[in-house]
Amino acid sequence: MAKTYEGRAVGIDLGTTYSCVGVWQEEHQRVEIIHNDQGNRTTPSSVAFTNNHRLIGDAAKNQAASNPTNTVFDAKRLIGRKYSDSIVKNDMMLWPFKVIPGDDDKPMISVTYKAQEKHLSAEEVSSMVLTKMREIAEAYLEAPVNNAVITVPAYFNDCQRKATKDAGAIAGLNVMRIINEPTAAAIAYGLDKVANCSVERNILIFDLGGGTFDVSLLTIKDKVFEVKATAGNTHLGGEDFDNRMVNYFVQEFRKKNKVDISGNPKALRRLRSACERAKRTLSFAFDTVIELDALHQGIDLYTSLSRAKFEELNMELFRECMDIVESCLFDANMDRSCIHDIVLVGGSSRIPKVQQLLQEFFRGKDLCKSINPDEAVAYGAAVQAALLSEDVKKAPELVLLDVTPLSLGIGLMRDRMNVVIPRNTSIPARRTRAYTAKDNLTSVAIYVYEGERTRSSDNNLLGCFSLDLPRESCQPLLFVCFDLDADGILNVSAWEETNGCRNEIRITNDKERLSAEEIRRLIEEADMYKVEDAEFLEKASAMSALDTYVYNMEKVLRDEDMRSKLCPLEKEEIYLAIDKARNLLDGDIQRRETDWFVNCLKEVKGIFEPIIAKTK
Repeated sequence: MAKTYEGRAVGIDLGTTYSCVGVWQEEHQRVEIIHNDQGNRTTPSSVAFTNNHRLIGDAAKNQAASNPTNTVFDAKRLIGRKYSDSIVKNDMMLWPFKVIPGDDDKPMISVTYKAQEKHLSAEEVSSMVLTKMREIAEAYLEAPVNNAVITVPAYFNDCQRKATKDAGAIAGLNVMRIINEPTAAAIAYGLDKVANCSVERNILIFDLGGGTFDVSLLTIKDKVFEVKATAGNTHLGGEDFDNRMVNYFVQEFRKKNKVDISGNPKALRRLRSACERAKRTLSFAFDTVIELDALHQGIDLYTSLSRAKFEELNMELFRECMDIVESCLFDANMDRSCIHDIVLVGGSSRIPKVQQLLQEFFRGKDLCKSINPDEAVAYGAAVQAALLSEDVKKAPELVLLDVTPLSLGIGLMRDRMNVVIPRNTSIPARRTRAYTAKDNLTSVAIYVYEGERTRSSDNNLLGCFSLDLPRESCQPLLFVCFDLDADGILNVSAWEETNGCRNEIRITNDKERLSAEEIRRLIEEADMYKVEDAEFLEKASAMSALDTYVYNMEKVLRDEDMRSKLCPLEKEEIYLAIDKARNLLDGDIQRRETDWFVNCLKEVKGIFEPIIAKTK
């Protein structure tokens, strides 16, 4: 029987550059994508730290140019990875914030918060973004939100999926399910077609986002969504297109002005923002202008960029996208002529050259642009959340059959990879294999890998554990069971039954995951941030109320008719109250508590209002 969850549940697309949240509206039988406090339906996946407080989303991104070293973005590219990973090393050269090695080679982001250095894991930063999405949903629903379905790229490995689930736990969310982004998009696209889909249709989801790229091939028939194959690259997306542009303009600036801006974080942040805007403009225009005043040492950057030049800079990456599409079709053993619909998802799928190459690959077939590429993933996640929720009575009826993106197996002698669960196997899945060990062994080490290489050492080691064997056993027979759950997260157990002996051990990749104690500590820190943010908001509101009232007092005193009604003593009393308030507002406000501003406002009102009342 399927597990159900009590309370409202939402679907969250935790993106590299932008995130989105949606909820199933039972009365309207559709998903509502929820706008944030700025009125935007997508929220930047950015977190910033200042001497006073923490900012998340639009507020963080808007001040990035003035505070680049303490504004964290792209945390999704770090999640579940090692500091020594070459991908992390390359990214570090482009980020203005500092990344340092932590325990077990875990990358840690170093920022300055309230004049103190603080080290954050990628899970912790992602949890802050998830907390923001939760608050957005709670403000809209006017009710607590405890449950969520969170999406991940289809090609996320076991470590990355577990790390995402940990981020949800730190944010105080019960993560009901982790689902693949292209699968969620397929739900969004296929939901209105389920009723009219008695004939099997093959749908290719082309999901090119800010940081990741996925291709999934699904078949939809009646109410069953079955994933046939998936392929992708967890490090290919709009950010990489931006990086190519930034590097190009850095070189051009160096050639023209004989100065290097690569060591200036503020200049690079401004240039990156300009390149992102230019990329968006080139999706509908053939050229654009990049103009940045006093970019470095007082030197302006004024240049133009054509769509042709943008395509030239990124053509290698565009071609890689097409290679991945071809790989997905090959894995599904399906010809391109058998594809009925090609669905574009992710903001970067708007790039005209990408669409042109994709259309040429499918011999001129029309591309489906009927769904919003920025919101489709959150839409599908919200539908999945409704299916799992106990309080939703009229959820859409559909069956979702997803697959594992990578082969899973164990390492044998001579560095051989023995696959237990092949990639593109439907999940959840459970497979058991028997192995014969050497004579007279007292224990055997079992190494668990994921990947497609023949040599086990070339694949990703998920973990290892030892299994004790009966003494003086002759060719003991071992059984290894791989249990892959609906989230795509793996558990491995092993036992020996030759002499009736059974010993079972589970591997949950604890080294890669945060421990229960670490999660508890980070939850406490998240609560501390929440209290600090609330205190800052309360203080800012009190300051604003005092400032507004003082401004109105000054406005009243500028009125000649009102001034004539006041005696000199009353005028002096009001001016003294205004001066006191202004000194408080212009002084060291960080040392002042909220009560200072509240009490000052009461005092000023106590002086001003009785005097004004007498003049009426």
